[in-house]
Amino acid sequence: MTDGRTTGGDAVVVGGGLAGITAALALADAGVRVTLLEGRPRLGGLAFSFQRGDLTVDNGQHVYLRCCTAYRWFLDRIEGSALAPLQDRLDVPVLDLAKPAGRRLGRIRRDPLPVPLHLGRSLATYPHLSLTERAAVGRAALALMALDLDDPALDDQNFGTWLAAHGQSERAVQALWNLVGIATLNAVAGDSSLGLAAMVFKTGLLSDPGAADIGWAHVPLGELHDRLARKALDSAGVRTEVRTRVTSISTDDNGRWAVQVPGETLRADAVVLAVPQSEAHDLLPDGALDAPERLLQIGTAPILNVHVVYDRPVLSTPFFAALGTPVQWVFDRTDSSGLREGQYLALSQSAAHHEIDAPVAELRERYLPELARLLPLARDAEVKDFFVTRERTATFAPTPGVGRLRPGTRTQAPGLYLAGAWTATGWPATMESAVRSGVSAADAALGALGRPRPRHLFDVEEAA
Repeated sequence: MTDGRTTGGDAVVVGGGLAGITAALALADAGVRVTLLEGRPRLGGLAFSFQRGDLTVDNGQHVYLRCCTAYRWFLDRIEGSALAPLQDRLDVPVLDLAKPAGRRLGRIRRDPLPVPLHLGRSLATYPHLSLTERAAVGRAALALMALDLDDPALDDQNFGTWLAAHGQSERAVQALWNLVGIATLNAVAGDSSLGLAAMVFKTGLLSDPGAADIGWAHVPLGELHDRLARKALDSAGVRTEVRTRVTSISTDDNGRWAVQVPGETLRADAVVLAVPQSEAHDLLPDGALDAPERLLQIGTAPILNVHVVYDRPVLSTPFFAALGTPVQWVFDRTDSSGLREGQYLALSQSAAHHEIDAPVAELRERYLPELARLLPLARDAEVKDFFVTRERTATFAPTPGVGRLRPGTRTQAPGLYLAGAWTATGWPATMESAVRSGVSAADAALGALGRPRPRHLFDVEEAA
């Protein structure tokens, strides 16, 4: 910590993902002495990079939207915004292989018009739906806009059932609602809470014309969530310890928190648990939550990432989505990975329950022919490398009823707070949800410590 800075208590943040980094930065910015503990050898949680020979590989493709004001604040705070820019306007190429005529290209993009007209032309010309289906989609979108996101009854309803009741054909669900929803919710409509799905579509597509503009890292995720995050934490005076796993959390005779790590006990006035829900369950002291078993009832959903390196360029756009094929979303990661020759594509396969444990050879046989169908230039290209990364518990499962299982940031143990994308942020399991949870935990801790809240942090809603 900078010499002479006023301090206001001690805090320990357990977990070095986006939630923990956010909480640590916010607390330190308010003058709290902070120690951040992470069991892994790096920061970033489930949004990280690793080396594969000369290739720098992200464990999975992560994107954010213009409406993700908290994550945009996070990028600003670590001085990384220029490395993860947003599109000038929403533009998603969608390739369909299911049409009798073969491969067909459509686009989801916005015009500079007010909501909902900003998507009107895109929907009216979307070739993957019939005219009747497009009209029905418009009516369903208007019905979604009318839903009250504060109505708890939405959480118990099934989004797929709601779509069917509002005239959505199976084709419309696949070609539009799931196309967007599977990437943001990590679940198909039939497995999703109406409350979370409505939140995604209302906030991302039906709130502000530019809300759904897409941003993504043009550098490895480790550059943002590890190197730049560590630099920001160091500058803020945070003591950051990696390869340091917490074994227990308890209170001492003086009512302070005692955080036990191998060979050391750290004392703190506030503790933020920013770890996955199962780990939080194991660390919570007795009485901290009324029904701690609910944390274990929050399901998880996997994401499979397929990585292909070709000997030549086969894709001319930064990314595209696909229909009529097992392939979901494909991203060009050539420049960010450091590849000097050829092209490196990453396939992001959400809700991959049936494939997450499939052998690499099986996945190779399945996906390389599909890429050749989607990308004609791939048919004659040589595959230089093929590998997969698997996140078996990538996100919490956004099933109906999950809302009542997600705890708030405050516990019944004074000075102990929860953070993580799985807590009650109102968002699905995204980078935005993780950062928002870190903000909430810091806000609660600062209130208890009697520290002023840093204005720049809690004005995240103004970032849009």
